[in-house]
Amino acid sequence: MRKIILDTDIGVDDAFALAYAAKTQNILGITTVFGNVPVAQAVKNAKLFCREIGLDVPILRGCSRPLALPLHANATDVHGSDGLGDVLDNPFDDRAGNAVDFIIETVRAQPGEITLVAIGPLTNLACAMNQAPDIIPLVKEVIIMGGAFGTHGHAGNVTPHSEFNIWKDPHAADQLLSSALPVVILPLDVTHEVQISGEDIRELNQPVLTAISQGYLRYSLEKEGFEGMALHDTLTISWLNHPQWFTTVQSPVRVVTEGITLGQTLRKLTPLASRYDPFAHCRAQTLCLAVQATQVKQAFLHSLRLVN
Repeated sequence: MRKIILDTDIGVDDAFALAYAAKTQNILGITTVFGNVPVAQAVKNAKLFCREIGLDVPILRGCSRPLALPLHANATDVHGSDGLGDVLDNPFDDRAGNAVDFIIETVRAQPGEITLVAIGPLTNLACAMNQAPDIIPLVKEVIIMGGAFGTHGHAGNVTPHSEFNIWKDPHAADQLLSSALPVVILPLDVTHEVQISGEDIRELNQPVLTAISQGYLRYSLEKEGFEGMALHDTLTISWLNHPQWFTTVQSPVRVVTEGITLGQTLRKLTPLASRYDPFAHCRAQTLCLAVQATQVKQAFLHSLRLVN
């Protein structure tokens, strides 16, 4: 069990990850960011979902837009206009403390102990690095759901090359991934391999998760012919619980910040010398490219299933 700060643009699959983390990790706080929904809605969603699962932790408000690009539209087609399927009344306001300050202060107070788990755009983490570069050697590790490298045919989900979280703020992602921070990347290459069905969700006996997932399941059935969902964000928590079920490579990673491949994640494929090396001086990060999907899925379902 690690001490984690969970950084999220909380939508449906983020909520599944939060529920799993609440069962298996020591959550010190939830920092919110724009992405699936505006950051104000993410604050409200975090407050609501924490109430529903009985989790009492600080909830902080983070960045409302990317570092350098215009703000893209939200993911309402998948997550609903409120990010949680438009099925719950939300009485909460969007008042909250400062997420970037919370990350900085918590890392400084507990050097070498804090794992940052990012399941949305990486803007909060990049801003924390920029504002307080002294925290970089103090962070235990960063676990992110993001990117796509083409393994098993899994490329982008928002463009042919780019995954949503990275595409939302590619400059923040490139800054973080090319920094000295130790990062574990859970890209679409593995998250698309772990699928749960609508029946799996209903058998969890978790009414809130069942309710918020209905629109997501309808979208999946319409677009992909499968009433189910990939456990995208949840795999960050799966990695913390069972890293032995993932096959990894070590490689520096960069992110394209302009052009038709905006948001594409690139890893260095060869050690051969080249005249210009955009990976020079970048730390080799841990990149997950394969997963024992059945074991990961069953561990998740076992942890969340409520027995009457």
